[in-house]
Amino acid sequence: MFTGLVVETGFLRKAPTPSSRGGVRLEIRHSPELAERLPLGASVAVNGVCLTVTERGDGWSSVELSPETLCRTSLESLADGSEVNLEPALRLGDPLGGHWVQGHVDTTVGVLHRRQLGEHTEVAFELPPELAALVVEKGSVTLDGVSLTISSLAEDRFEVALIPHTLDVTTLSHLCPGQRVNLEIDILGKYVQRALEVRGLGNPGRVP
Repeated sequence: MFTGLVVETGFLRKAPTPSSRGGVRLEIRHSPELAERLPLGASVAVNGVCLTVTERGDGWSSVELSPETLCRTSLESLADGSEVNLEPALRLGDPLGGHWVQGHVDTTVGVLHRRQLGEHTEVAFELPPELAALVVEKGSVTLDGVSLTISSLAEDRFEVALIPHTLDVTTLSHLCPGQRVNLEIDILGKYVQRALEVRGLGNPGRVP
């Protein structure tokens, strides 16, 4: 589990490369402090995607992307030097400063527009119709691994407000129209929807 509070940003050491196991391998440069929390087999959220550390070196870690991960997320579009948001798994006793995040991305969504309000930024994203019932105004979503609050909601889009700190410490400062980001819906909404489904109540549609 994660909280959607990015610990630091890292950088790809090289472009994603095919692995010998049918997936894709990423090598990510990061700080020595983060390395202490990432032994072999540890979980780490990379742009909101829960991945397992499979190899380590001096100042870097390697993770493996499965075909399912490649289909569901934007990670395959990364290139040599790409900046990524990193968060190690939540430890017992750590503060829950964001919200419950699994690192299980539901889909990618495109940036529709961004607006500067002084040092703050408002960004609008697409809202897929199959996910609309699970998104509520003032509720939580995870975008590229960052826990955010929905500030405005319409039938086909939602907006988030980014404070200067978030812009300083995550990759969201680089967002531009047309760019796609990883979206994870709040797990609590999914459980509520499923509970209604099995009782024959509500919309039977499911998260893809």
